[in-house]
Amino acid sequence: MSAAQERRTLLERRTVVLAVGAAGAAAALTACGGSDGSGGAESVEQQPGSDGAGSAGGAVLAKTADIPEGGGVVFAAQKVVVTQPTAGQFKAFSATCTHQGCAVKDVTDNVITCPCHNSTFDAATGSPTAGPATQPLPAREISVEGDSITLA
Repeated sequence: MSAAQERRTLLERRTVVLAVGAAGAAAALTACGGSDGSGGAESVEQQPGSDGAGSAGGAVLAKTADIPEGGGVVFAAQKVVVTQPTAGQFKAFSATCTHQGCAVKDVTDNVITCPCHNSTFDAATGSPTAGPATQPLPAREISVEGDSITLA
């Protein structure tokens, strides 16, 4: 092999290695979430009793029976999570994790969980209970009248 052919082969190898490395870095950054704040919110489903009409204040978001005691429901379209920490006590918080903007996924045993990096939040206060999130979920205003929960 001539010196020119060896240089060409070496340059081709370097190009391939750099391209593979750049693709890997792009994949890693994509997996960590983007700056658009969506954070996978499209994967969160609405639960029974939520017709999606709650995006404007005053529309019924859910029925009280739809929110389990000690649990909650994430409403992706409204970017809100409604919890029932104790019987008859309803709370609402932003469904956007304060760590990197992913959408929280579920509420179990009074713990709101973000699936991106496993941050957890208290269902009664929105305060972080495990990191990497260090800021609480912002409270959202709701109104409970009879068996209807509306976003204020």
